[in-house]
Amino acid sequence: MIAVVFVDIVAPSHQIAVAVAAVAAIAQVWRFIGWRSWRALDEPLVWSLHLAYAWLPAGLAMKALYLSGNAAWAAHWLHALTIGVAAAMILAVMTRASLGHTGRPLLASRLIGGAYILLSLAAAMRVFAPALAPGAYQWGVMVAGALWICAFAIFIIVYAPILLRPRIDGRQG
Repeated sequence: MIAVVFVDIVAPSHQIAVAVAAVAAIAQVWRFIGWRSWRALDEPLVWSLHLAYAWLPAGLAMKALYLSGNAAWAAHWLHALTIGVAAAMILAVMTRASLGHTGRPLLASRLIGGAYILLSLAAAMRVFAPALAPGAYQWGVMVAGALWICAFAIFIIVYAPILLRPRIDGRQG
């Protein structure tokens, strides 16, 4: 990953960027496989992290494919990394940290599980819709944006009361 950042700074469109992104994607897949994500399917606070992380090798692989010139459909690889990884990881960590820092049990509601899925769908829509329906580019962007907004609106609706009230365990903080 350090090599990806370095190459992005010095030679972002060079063929070396293709190789580095491909190697990083393979390394991240290897790491991800070791997590045995299927064991976390009943824990939304955990599978949400796995789902967000899964976008990392996908985005890196798409970057390598796009930069190689052989896959125009992968042009929106950056959205896999920004919506799929960054935004989804932020949402997952905010939900877990908010519960922990307010003394609440570390259990995500079904609604929050839905928010995690909506955000991943937003990433998929933004990444793949332009290739699947090129004539509906603006529509795809708007749907992806609406899904993103809905995911974070759910967070606000569910977590505003949690964050605005005192800790339930009576401790400071």
